[in-house]
Amino acid sequence: MTATTTDHSRAAADGAHSHGVVPAGSRAERVTSFDLADIPVPSGREEEWRFSPVARLQPLFAETLGADGVTVAVDAAPEVKVETVARDDARLGKAGKPGDRTAVSAWNAVAEATVVTVPAEAVASDVTSVRIDGVSQDATAQHLLVHAERHSEAVVVIDHRGVALLNQTVEVVVDEGAHLTVVSVQDWADGAVHAAAHRSTIGRDARLKHVVVTFGGDVVRITPDATFTAEGGEVEMVGLYFADADQHQEHRLFVDHAVPSCKSRVTYKGALQGSGAHTVWVGDVLIQAEAENTDTYELNRNLVLTDGARADSVPNLEIETGEIAGAGHASATGRFDDEQLFYLMARGIPEVDARRLVVRGFFAELIDEIGVAAVEERLLASIEAELEKSMSVITGVPTAAE
Repeated sequence: MTATTTDHSRAAADGAHSHGVVPAGSRAERVTSFDLADIPVPSGREEEWRFSPVARLQPLFAETLGADGVTVAVDAAPEVKVETVARDDARLGKAGKPGDRTAVSAWNAVAEATVVTVPAEAVASDVTSVRIDGVSQDATAQHLLVHAERHSEAVVVIDHRGVALLNQTVEVVVDEGAHLTVVSVQDWADGAVHAAAHRSTIGRDARLKHVVVTFGGDVVRITPDATFTAEGGEVEMVGLYFADADQHQEHRLFVDHAVPSCKSRVTYKGALQGSGAHTVWVGDVLIQAEAENTDTYELNRNLVLTDGARADSVPNLEIETGEIAGAGHASATGRFDDEQLFYLMARGIPEVDARRLVVRGFFAELIDEIGVAAVEERLLASIEAELEKSMSVITGVPTAAE
C-alpha cells in the first residue's frame, strides 16, 4: 500500500520522552476512580474522546444502566470454574480502576458479574467460550472477570453477537507464572453500540496474550489496559479490525510498565471501506522511572480500500528512565497499492482475485498469531464477506446479500 508512516525506535533514553500526539499531561496523571463523581460526562473535546462519536455513546454514560440487554453463556473447559457473583464480591476491581466515563458507569451500574477462574497449576484441555448475545437495545452493563491463578494455562474466547447497547467491563488477572490467552470478538449485527474497558494485571513471570477482533456493530470502542505488577511479565496485544460504511471502530490501548524487566508487544491492523467508515487506534505506553530494563514496541497499520473512509492512528511513548532494553513504535496508514495490483494482474491474476490476495496478505500474519483455529476460520470468512462488499462497489455488481 502507499502509506504515510511514522516510526520511532530507541535502544535507550536519556530521560522523560514522548512521541506522537501528546496527550493533556502525562498518562500517569490521568484520573482513575470507582466514583462516578470523579469522571464527568465528556463533551467530546477531551483528549480521550476527541475521535469518538460521543452523541451515539451518550446512553452509556448514564448513572443507571439495566442488565437485560444481553445474555451470557459460558462453555467452560473441564478444568475451569465459572460463577455468577454479586458486585460486592472481593475479587472484583483488582485489575485496576476505571479510567473514562463509560468504564466508571459500567462499574457502578452492574449488579452481578461472571467470574471465570483457571485454578492454580491447572492446564485447560479445551478453549473456554463466553457467548454474549444482544437481545435488546436497552442500555446494559455487564461485567466479566477472567482469573488465571498461579502457574495455570488457558484460552478464553469472548464472543459478542446480535444487537445490543452494551457498556462492559472485562477484568483479566494473570497470577505468577500463569499463561493466559484472551480473545474478544466483536461480531455484532448492524445497530449495535458497544463500549468495553478491558483492564489487565500481569504478575511475576506471567504471560498474557490479549487479542481483539472487531468487525460488526455501528459503534465499537474498546479500551484495553495492561499493568505489570512484578518483574518478568510479558504481554502481547494483538488487534484486527475491518470497518464498513458508517461504522466507527475505536481501540485505545494503554500499557503501564510500572516495574522492571517486563516486555510488551502491540500489533494492530485494520482495513476500511465505504463512505463514513472510521477507525481510531491510540496506543499509549508508559515506562515509569522504576521500570528499568523494559522492552516494548507497538505497531499499527491501516489499509484504506475505498474513498470516503478515514483512519486515525496515534502512538504515544512516554519514558521516565534512561535504563531500558528497548522502546519504539510505528504507525502507517495508506491506500490500496495500485502497483501491487498491477504486478499481480500482469501475471494473469484477475483484478478481483488480486485485491483479495493483497488484503489477505495484509492480515495473514496476525490471523496466524491468534492461535485459536475456530476464531481464525471465522476471521477468514468475515474478511471474505467484507471483500465481497468492496468488490461490488468497484465492479458495480451487487453481492448475493444485496
